[in-house]
Amino acid sequence: MRLRAHQTDFDPCDDLASLCKAGGDPLRLNVLRVLANDSFGVLELAQIFAIGQSGMSHHLKVLAQAGLVATRREGNAIFYRRALPGGALHTALLEEVDALPLPAELQARITAAHRQRAAISRDFFARMASSFQASQDLIAGLPQYRDSLLALLDTLHFAPEATALEIGPGDGAFLPELARRFARVTALDNSEAMLELARQRCIEGRLGNVELRLADALDTARQEPADCVVLNMVLHHFATPAEAFRQLADKVKPGGSLLLSELCSHDQSWAREACGDLWLGFEQGDLARWAAGAGLEPGESLYIGLKNGFQIQLRHFAKPSPRSVTAYGKKGADK
Repeated sequence: MRLRAHQTDFDPCDDLASLCKAGGDPLRLNVLRVLANDSFGVLELAQIFAIGQSGMSHHLKVLAQAGLVATRREGNAIFYRRALPGGALHTALLEEVDALPLPAELQARITAAHRQRAAISRDFFARMASSFQASQDLIAGLPQYRDSLLALLDTLHFAPEATALEIGPGDGAFLPELARRFARVTALDNSEAMLELARQRCIEGRLGNVELRLADALDTARQEPADCVVLNMVLHHFATPAEAFRQLADKVKPGGSLLLSELCSHDQSWAREACGDLWLGFEQGDLARWAAGAGLEPGESLYIGLKNGFQIQLRHFAKPSPRSVTAYGKKGADK
């Protein structure tokens, strides 16, 4: 009988008990709230919650054991994000957590963490403007995916009067292609040094329909929406990629498109120092989830493997027009 006791099957109540234990602490509930649309490392979370790193590590371990958070290695660092719901109680817990307001002091510390990430990115581009192309070519320069991106863009068949918005044009290498395909093109960059490189390219190419603006891509209230918003190897420089999707979706006209060129997830941590990357690429599912949360629908996707081991994902996300949303809603109601 003693042997049979050791062979007893796992009790499903154990998972339920673990979930209840993890959700039974106010700090852990706030951690889940903070991770709703972002991911943070242990040190960042310790700073946000003003507790020691060992204490935060303990709470994260409890949440991970309950299946409430998942981890992703970014070079030598580990970042935590919310795990996808694994049952009715898990889903209900997250819904209740998301309905709770974040304390003002927590929100202020989150903002400080985001500003610190953004400052790292800005400082890098201010220092490296003169060697921008060399840095990009270490991983994935535009020539390696330009033709595929243009093929994807041309399948969308924009009208002659359509407009385009490029976020983070770098040295402006893609602007001539956009200028040939759109009636008006706007390019936004928060680095004056990088914008000057793009300006020189526009002058040399006589791109009279391109407007360059020094602006933060996520603080562009005066920027009118465009038919096509383009980001080439830019998302991994944003402090908050999920929030970036929400902001960028507002810059896409109903019926328009968001075109994204980005690295797939990788473990080459040297890219942080060499190329100013805040994130080491992204999982395809994360991009789709963030886009859906911003009201965008997935379109065609292309994946390009490079000789250096990196892989590029070219993603198209569409913003439904009011007519298509109404039709979908009516169709759903009819069902």
